[in-house]
Amino acid sequence: MLRVQSEAERCLQCKKPRCSTGCPISTNIPGAIQLLKEGKMSEAAHQLFENNPLSVVCAIVCNHDSQCEGHCVRGMKGEPIGWGQIERYISDTYLDRMEIKPAPESGKRIAIIGSGPAGLTAAIELRKCGHDITIFEAESQLGGMLRYGIPEFRLPKSILDRYTALLKRSGIHIRLHTAIGTSLTIPDLFRDGYDAVFIGSGLWRARPLNVPGESLPNVCYGIHYLASPDSFEIGKRLAVIGTGNTAMDVARTALHRGVEYVTLYARRNKSAADPKEIEMAKLEGAEFHYGMQIVKITKDGPVFHKSNLDENGQILSLEEDDILEPADFTIIAASQGPKSKLIQTTEGLEGTEKGLLKVDEDGRTTAEGVFAAGDVVHGGRTVVEAVAKAKRVAHAIDVYLGNSAEK
Repeated sequence: MLRVQSEAERCLQCKKPRCSTGCPISTNIPGAIQLLKEGKMSEAAHQLFENNPLSVVCAIVCNHDSQCEGHCVRGMKGEPIGWGQIERYISDTYLDRMEIKPAPESGKRIAIIGSGPAGLTAAIELRKCGHDITIFEAESQLGGMLRYGIPEFRLPKSILDRYTALLKRSGIHIRLHTAIGTSLTIPDLFRDGYDAVFIGSGLWRARPLNVPGESLPNVCYGIHYLASPDSFEIGKRLAVIGTGNTAMDVARTALHRGVEYVTLYARRNKSAADPKEIEMAKLEGAEFHYGMQIVKITKDGPVFHKSNLDENGQILSLEEDDILEPADFTIIAASQGPKSKLIQTTEGLEGTEKGLLKVDEDGRTTAEGVFAAGDVVHGGRTVVEAVAKAKRVAHAIDVYLGNSAEK
């Protein structure tokens, strides 16, 4: 608490706060800090929650260096204000006291497909409007990629359990073990009286490398490993194909679970992951090999060709010599895409060439009454971006249902 107070005291209360401009959801950071300094922490917590229902989650997983803290005036000549610490303290302290206070019941029913950041945000925002909300989640617990794609050491699962309790005490219905697009479809939801559908189903289909050896027993995909690391016997030496954020989570999870040697491989000479996560992976023992193009996977490890790169890091050519990198197990963590079952089972619902859902600026899909936001629309983005988009789409659904004065 002392560190939080000292950080709050350092805030300059800028009239044009660059920190808020750098936040994808425009959090009123100076306002929350001022309330904290005045001893009004409850008001600060409610302000944060109203703006960002997943404030405590974002406080933990956001890349603050490139967003709020990266824009802080203090950071121009020294250390920026540690807003992430402040936000986490405020939001975590008051999460169990938060209430979703719905408007008078609208009589409208909305189905939320998926309970990741977009789905949770849409459910909370639409419940505030007085709508009857049911969340459909394919897995056994709520949270989507927050629960099954982010390791416990980065985001404690207890936080998601507390959100589940918040939803339940707010009257939001939850149906687990129900993947829409299989036994139940979107047309079934409309048949059963839902007035609108929100899709926040995320990216759950691992993209293959399409190289020989991908079906070997000592190979798996990053998203599957993160969802259930106990299911895989890695051995002592792990090769991770990819150096993005998913690859960092895979590498760090394996190291935390006792794997002795973890090496990550990239085609080019840089990584798109959060620099802090790269730093942590290195500190924990991971090695990085750049300029390595995967050509096949064997029972003894992956095989690469060396990449020749130009000054911009683009691949000019590949050398012909095979380079075997010994490994007991190989995890492919290149990227993920959406599953196509919703498009296949919903007449009029269209996707892009990448399989993402087509939407307009307010999240309306090409199917009547169906809206979408989050990674299933924009591809792999940050949690806070998914929250911001879902808030906007929730408002559009409210307008669509005729419950808002703004039509």
